[in-house]
Amino acid sequence: MPGAGIDEILLNISPGGQLALGLVLALIMYGVALDLRVGDFVDVFKRPLAPLSGLVAQLLFLPAVTWAITMLLQPRPSIALGMMVVAACPGGNISNLITHMARGNTALSVSMTGISSLLATITTPLNILFWAGLNPATAALLRQVSVEPISFIGSTLLLLGVPMVAGLLTVRHLPKLADRLRRPLQILSFVFLIGFILAATVTNWRYIGVFTTAVLPFVVLHNAIAVALGWGVAKVLGLSDYDTRALTIEVSMHNSGLGLALILTQFDGLGGAALVAAGWGVWHLVSGWALAAWWKRRDPHPARTEGAA
Repeated sequence: MPGAGIDEILLNISPGGQLALGLVLALIMYGVALDLRVGDFVDVFKRPLAPLSGLVAQLLFLPAVTWAITMLLQPRPSIALGMMVVAACPGGNISNLITHMARGNTALSVSMTGISSLLATITTPLNILFWAGLNPATAALLRQVSVEPISFIGSTLLLLGVPMVAGLLTVRHLPKLADRLRRPLQILSFVFLIGFILAATVTNWRYIGVFTTAVLPFVVLHNAIAVALGWGVAKVLGLSDYDTRALTIEVSMHNSGLGLALILTQFDGLGGAALVAAGWGVWHLVSGWALAAWWKRRDPHPARTEGAA
């Protein structure tokens, strides 16, 4: 069976490396908070259907569907755990760019990214523990790596919540400083994260064969289901094409860098799970760009003929 030994692969990181990764993650979340505006949240209450339905699809439906996939297809436990971790992560800022390219509702994408990132301090650890606990294979894996629920929730709150609060306070009390820091921090955190992923890939290149045969098919399938889920929810609710594009992209593009960092720092660097998160980080860019290119050619200006729902 392909990937039969993947659950035994551990991507070892020194304590210094874990500390550095934690600081990079904190920097990323601080940068995300600097992008949040009161207007993003006001828009949700003005036109709640699209953003709230998207957040429900992203934060509730996708983790549940992911659990169902793992129960039905029964991938190796570490692969299943990686899928659950990615599904529990909030949207990433790259989704805003992809939505803009797709001529979708960028404001809707930005508001969903901001709110899901804020909620992630609670929803991410709870979704991981809840759904992984319902799958016997991943529940056993959590016990194997000695994940204590209270400790995991507390450390995740610390890792995500403190920089988010610091960023929000900076925006509120030091707006000029926030404006100066916003763009440099986004670039710096992105460069750090890409550099870390590349370094981890080079260091663990011997596992590329395992990734191609045992992990990549699940990453592609999982992402395709996320795309279908976002699009399906939008269509069932009768949202405009303008909003549908944003919602579909937002539900299918997750902050997999956050997922990778959590796996490496909280789950003993489980190889299968880490490969899923890293693979998703690359693949969702491919699928997102392809989707944006197709939509752009199909109808370059949906906002001209359709109002937002």
